[in-house]
Amino acid sequence: MCKFVCVGGSPSRMKTFITYIAELLDIGNPGYDYPNICAGTDRYAMYKAGPVLSVSHGMGIPSIAIMLHELIKLLYHAKCSNVTIIRIGTSGGIGLTPGSVVITKQAVDPTFKPQFEQIILGKSVIRSTYLDEKLTEDLMECAKELDQFNTVIGNTLCTLDFYEGQARLDGAICTYTEEEKMQYLKEAHKTGVRNIEMESSVFAAMCNLSGLKGAVVCVTLLNRLEGDQISTPHDVLKEYQTRPQKLVGQLIKNHLGKK
Repeated sequence: MCKFVCVGGSPSRMKTFITYIAELLDIGNPGYDYPNICAGTDRYAMYKAGPVLSVSHGMGIPSIAIMLHELIKLLYHAKCSNVTIIRIGTSGGIGLTPGSVVITKQAVDPTFKPQFEQIILGKSVIRSTYLDEKLTEDLMECAKELDQFNTVIGNTLCTLDFYEGQARLDGAICTYTEEEKMQYLKEAHKTGVRNIEMESSVFAAMCNLSGLKGAVVCVTLLNRLEGDQISTPHDVLKEYQTRPQKLVGQLIKNHLGKK
């Protein structure tokens, strides 16, 4: 029976995660090549090891929303109960050292409000983006147990695109100044935002509506107050990307009573 669902952007990262979690929980044979059980579709990849499901969701709100609708229906028809779902991924940090991990308290929109706006039948529907407080606290306790990297609880700014929506200066189109960019990012930091990505708001909203305990755990690849480009060496970035996996793995291990 599935008890934990972990979702992330790329199929390769989620395959790496399921291999990692299987080894951590001592499930199956070492070196086993976990198959994509959704190989019949190109929309996302899905892997399973014991009580853990690992699913890719692509990039951005529309992509993850489609996957979540189909995932939630799958969990319902499989009669799964008390399921915890966690998004693991990468993000841009605000005021944090690169490599820091952010556990999201609430996802906020580009005006820093904790809400997700969905247009349904031509009308605006506003949905809450608060995440499970107890799960957030449990993840923070796991971070303290690991004591391997800086971890904070903060708000996550969820945007509709990677460039203008995130106040970048390096896109094909830019209609604002560096001063205006910095003013916006500093205001975000002032309101409690510690990182920026593109999926957390709809993820939180759909978890709330479906009664699923949800969390978002993302590593920061750069400090956006210092620039738009990542200058960290590739091998260091690769290690950064394992940090959310380690943190969530510790949570799952503790929950299942594994030593």
